Amino acid sequence: MSFNTGDTAWILVASALVLLMTPGLAFFYGGMVRGKNVLGMLAQNYVVMGVVSVLWITGVYSLAFSGKGKFIGDFHQFGLNHIWQQATGFEALTIPPLVFCAFQLMFAIITPALITGATADRLKFGAWTLFSGLWLILVYAPVAHWVFSPSGWLFKLGAEDFAGGTVVHANAGAAALAVVLVIGKRRGWPKERMRPHNVPYVLLGAGLLWFGWFGFNAGSALSANTLSAFAFVNTNTATGAALLGWILVERIRDGHATTLGAASGAVAGLVAITPACGFVSPMGSIIVGFAAGIICAFAVGLKNKLGYDDALDVIGVHLVGGILGALLIGFFGTKLTNGAGLNGVFYKGGWTLLGHQAIAVGAVVLYSFVATYILAKVLDLVIGLRVSVEDEIAGLDLSQHAETAYESSNYSDGSRFSTSSTGN
Repeated sequence: MSFNTGDTAWILVASALVLLMTPGLAFFYGGMVRGKNVLGMLAQNYVVMGVVSVLWITGVYSLAFSGKGKFIGDFHQFGLNHIWQQATGFEALTIPPLVFCAFQLMFAIITPALITGATADRLKFGAWTLFSGLWLILVYAPVAHWVFSPSGWLFKLGAEDFAGGTVVHANAGAAALAVVLVIGKRRGWPKERMRPHNVPYVLLGAGLLWFGWFGFNAGSALSANTLSAFAFVNTNTATGAALLGWILVERIRDGHATTLGAASGAVAGLVAITPACGFVSPMGSIIVGFAAGIICAFAVGLKNKLGYDDALDVIGVHLVGGILGALLIGFFGTKLTNGAGLNGVFYKGGWTLLGHQAIAVGAVVLYSFVATYILAKVLDLVIGLRVSVEDEIAGLDLSQHAETAYESSNYSDGSRFSTSSTGN
């Protein structure tokens, strides 16, 4: 079979853009933690790049995309055997199978990395490394198969997820909630104010995420065509609308708009438009984004009311935003954007699509939460997921990596960067 060189080149570029999102995420999260934990956060994200890259090639890609099973793939392409064959159901692709494998790898990398924002300041590095590998196999692979693979039961049901609102964001958000319930709250939370140590890092990370997300969403068309252009434009439009929605909430509620809110709003928009970018119109993307900015701005406050310590608002942004974006397809999905999709409620499509979206969201969130809770609980009992009190006080940079991000005896958050001191 001959492949389209333009499509191939675009998906290779898109793959590189998606990979850039994980270092971007590391800076986005790293700027929001206290100065004594910034390297710990970066290290957790970077090690995921290593763990997932190896596991994906050796077997997880096959489990996610090979075979005709409804719930999980098979071992046909284990170790990339038979990689000259397209993944099951993707025989019409105009790109080489190895390019498709590489593109999907980048999604698999960033998904467990998202969890680190919720668990910030508390996880042992080694325990996190083991957890991320097992989670990829036990949670990500089956969920990706359900939704992305044409053999998967949710795909066959008719659930629509263009680039990973359920597979990536709702999945990671539900998992994040499960893990924080297992490991408990940070020492001192919520009484102690744990302010971001470097807001410019947060904005840099958000900018890299916004940039990389064009590969994430537009690349999911798996071709350089009009659909990829719709996904590109919708991604940017929704992100801008969400940014405005979030800072509007801040301005009305708190009397001022913050740069941290602008960055968080942009990410909320990126999350919500991810499943919808290839199914809604550009005008629909404004509604999706603006709704995400407003709703997620309020959702991040749930942790204070319900008492779970989601350190960097993964649950409020990724779980809520992913669910919101998936459900809004049921209202704003239109065949005018994607002829392979269904019309939503507002395009005279009835309630069928919304029902499919609700089933997909419910199934993914429930499975991810339960499976992750069991995995985290077992690992916590066997090896312990959380650092000791002394190591948490000293900070992850020193206790887990014997390094400091900044050469200074004192830092503005009160942490002391000295190997002879473990006091705040």
